[in-house]
Amino acid sequence: MKVSEIMTTGVKTAKADTPVKEIANTMCFNKISGLPIVDENDKIIGIVSEKDLLTKMFPDMATIAAEGRPDFEAMEKDYADTLQLVASDIMTKVVSTVSPDMPIMKAASMMCVNKIRRIPVAEDDKIVGIISIGDVHKAIFQNSLL
Repeated sequence: MKVSEIMTTGVKTAKADTPVKEIANTMCFNKISGLPIVDENDKIIGIVSEKDLLTKMFPDMATIAAEGRPDFEAMEKDYADTLQLVASDIMTKVVSTVSPDMPIMKAASMMCVNKIRRIPVAEDDKIVGIISIGDVHKAIFQNSLL
């Protein structure tokens, strides 16, 4: 089975200067956990995941060492500060992609090795779709029932 058979097309994307608040809104209301960031030519330049949003609120190890135990309740309030940023402030800039003709198990392997749950599908560096580890599992499960 190939990636093109299970990928979601019509992928919601954002630009590098898109406010994080808008990205979080898109992710929450569309029940998606990551948004590819593209340039003016739809070339993938990054990705913002829920993990990127939440990780931005955590102090780095130097801060924890200097200040002691983090105040986790206060961190929830820091979410408002994160929403004031733009995509380029928090996006993962090194993005793995797969091609539409790649076998789905190879794509799943890439996601497992890179510890990611979704991966953009690209042709000539331009986004044409996205798949998640859940999409792969669902496809394999359905195929096993035949």
